Amino acid sequence: MLATYPYFRAPGDGPQTVAVRPPAPIALAHRGFSPDGLENTLPAFRNAAELGISYLETDVRTSRDGILMAFHDETVDRLSGGVTGRISQLTRKELNEVLIGGTERIPTFEELLTEWPRMRLNVDVKDAAGARLLAALIEKHAAHDRVLVASFSDVRRLRTLRLLGRPAASSAGSALTALLRVLAPLGAAGILARAGRFQCVQVPLSFGPVSVVTPGFVRSCHRAGIQVHVWTINDRPTMHRLLDLGVDGIVTDRSDLLVEVLTERGQWR
Repeated sequence: MLATYPYFRAPGDGPQTVAVRPPAPIALAHRGFSPDGLENTLPAFRNAAELGISYLETDVRTSRDGILMAFHDETVDRLSGGVTGRISQLTRKELNEVLIGGTERIPTFEELLTEWPRMRLNVDVKDAAGARLLAALIEKHAAHDRVLVASFSDVRRLRTLRLLGRPAASSAGSALTALLRVLAPLGAAGILARAGRFQCVQVPLSFGPVSVVTPGFVRSCHRAGIQVHVWTINDRPTMHRLLDLGVDGIVTDRSDLLVEVLTERGQWR
């Protein structure tokens, strides 16, 4: 019997636990969906929602005055069209004046959490202060069953989980993912997942020359009740290949293509 755990359950969806394997592959919209490059903005997230996507991937960073912002980079330089500066050195008021693509402001994470109250959110915690702030917002909005806590840092991820009043789903950070890659073939994946408090791994196809998403790795994770999500996949052939392998989720910039592929395969839910 598969283990169960609270994973991306929205209000009104019934029992608070689901089987480790999702009923259909999960489509995760990477920073929303915006062919115009308006990543991590409300229009990008709205575009994904309008495609029928119910899982959004995003990142959070902390402003100078302690507001959790939905933003990936450490600085605003790449996307702001001339404005420069670190997120951590700018207040929310100052960040409101930074326009992504010249048109869209940076949203707070709380805006994203409340704009679509049934949307599932895969949240990458990018700084130390964000752990406490994310936990506080999950508690405030009782969003434990809508949020998956992620971070490349297992320290930040575990700090967030410890601050929660009840469990939320989580994916392994870089260190535990690397360890899982070694231990999974030895049958120790389940022990590691329980000790590390994660229910899935979110991985690229490879780390340098080392392939990660192999048939054996997927099988070993599934035997231990661990979901496998792969990022960031933007072409049809690779989507099909991964779905043939049985991965549980795909993170993509091309939500439109992934919806088409899942629909063609009869796996769109």
